[in-house]
Amino acid sequence: METGYSTKTVAYENRTFLVDMLNFENGIIISISENSPKIGPMLISIGSGPVPSTSTIIPPKSEELFLKLLAEKISSLMKSICLVTANFEKPLDDETTKQLMREIMGDIQQ
Repeated sequence: METGYSTKTVAYENRTFLVDMLNFENGIIISISENSPKIGPMLISIGSGPVPSTSTIIPPKSEELFLKLLAEKISSLMKSICLVTANFEKPLDDETTKQLMREIMGDIQQ
């Protein structure tokens, strides 16, 4: 993946998510927000070994599993640092979670 900034809108079941990605040589910062850009819970994962090391910077009230899975999957794939922040207006259902994961991972793997 090339360094630089990219953004996309993911619309799914009457919900709109803004996904902003800032790529560096040694990692990536991903911001996911619903309807308008906001900082929310934040996790960081470092994929330098066989198992990624993940820490919480801003604790989430919900969606912790999604954020942790996303950060760890990307850091392992890229063998680098992945910082993820997300702000959702209401909890994600299973299908919305899968769709967001597919869209983000599709961009990462290009």
